[in-house]
Amino acid sequence: MDIIRGDEAAQSKGPEEYFTGEVTISSQFQRDAPSRLTGAIVSFSPGARTAWHTHPLGQTLFVTAGTGWTQCEGGPIVEFEAGDTLYCPPGHKHWHGATPNSAMTHIAVQEALDGKNVTWLEKVSDEDYLRGPER
Repeated sequence: MDIIRGDEAAQSKGPEEYFTGEVTISSQFQRDAPSRLTGAIVSFSPGARTAWHTHPLGQTLFVTAGTGWTQCEGGPIVEFEAGDTLYCPPGHKHWHGATPNSAMTHIAVQEALDGKNVTWLEKVSDEDYLRGPER
């Protein structure tokens, strides 16, 4: 049994090429084969978000704090909050992050296929992001 203590978990800043705004990634993990499980705790400051991306085997997000937005390509921006669970099917182009006025933290869990768990794409423009959910 491996235990990574909370105060020992490495934290890093979300790379600018994949994130807009202030994002902190902590407790990142990838298990050894035969497991394909990968994951991390990701915290977004207000206004922060991922770039568009896909996951070869899908992704599940467990929202632990705050309020966020997500969008699948061609669909509306949808709001979610702490306690919600989001599932994005394999290969679906999407983004997610905090709202402009609320921070958000989620636990992201996905599987790797041939060692790769995500394909990063272009950034979400401020104009597209600020459209927000339809009310």
